[in-house]
Amino acid sequence: MVFVMPFVSIAIGLLVGLKIKGEKFLKIVDINSNIVLIVLMITIGSNIGVNDSLMKSLGQIGLNCFLICIFAIGFSIIAIFSLEKSVKLLDNINIKTDDNQLEALENTTSENENYKSPLVWTMPLGIVSGIAFGRFILPVEYAFLLDHVIRICLIIIYICVGISLGNSKETLKYMKQLGWKIMLVPAAILFGSMLGGVISGIVLGLPLKITLISASGMSYYSVTGAYMSSTYGMGVGTYGFVVNVFREFLTVLCLPLIIRISPGSAIASGGAGDMDTMLLPITKFVGRDLGMVTLFNGTVLTMIVPFLLPLLSGLLSLLNL
Repeated sequence: MVFVMPFVSIAIGLLVGLKIKGEKFLKIVDINSNIVLIVLMITIGSNIGVNDSLMKSLGQIGLNCFLICIFAIGFSIIAIFSLEKSVKLLDNINIKTDDNQLEALENTTSENENYKSPLVWTMPLGIVSGIAFGRFILPVEYAFLLDHVIRICLIIIYICVGISLGNSKETLKYMKQLGWKIMLVPAAILFGSMLGGVISGIVLGLPLKITLISASGMSYYSVTGAYMSSTYGMGVGTYGFVVNVFREFLTVLCLPLIIRISPGSAIASGGAGDMDTMLLPITKFVGRDLGMVTLFNGTVLTMIVPFLLPLLSGLLSLLNL
């Protein structure tokens, strides 16, 4: 049931998104998904606070999450850098962008520049307040309710993902402009991140259900954290959320250094965040044409992650890993 639920929820959202379109509707969906995400953060925090063993190991969990993130980013960069050097994938890209496409990209980047998401502050506050609630207020006998809240939040988040996919018109246009070979960009980045997840599991001595799946989240922290919490419990779910929050934070912090490796390295570090929060800072470093590649890459990875996580989970379960 846990394996099927994400696909059913996305399918429902996709049908809704194909039937109902428009910016106003998408804004309502975005507001609702943000509210659910805040509820999810408070619930995750409460689940941590009510669990004595998790509270005692928070420091070690944080260090492990940081290292998994470093491995995921590092191997993503290695994978895309190898493509850049071997097949000259991103060399001499000159996109003939019509006025509407250029205006859409510029509007997207300017909106991200002027808009500071309240989630930047409310997510950490939600986690901290949830920990306090779980530690000092929530009776232990009611802790089982938190798992039900997480499942409900996950279903709503997946439906919102499906709605966004149903309203997405630009991805095939970008594919046509960039050429089918450009699909190697998200493929290489995803492969590198997954490889980093496997290697970090070996180095840290952690199960692949923790390292591989969290590294495969590609900075999509809401879906990854909620899915891993719902599937494996709160201890594992914490990794899914924190690893991918770290990925966004470290990308912004280290972008001036990462861009010195290659333009593709900056795109690789952002992962799924390339379509929204990472789009503006990366575009400023790589230029308008590669900004289109950045947007395309983030869109593709955002579409892939919700399907990839349950597939990886099912495969690991099948292999008893």
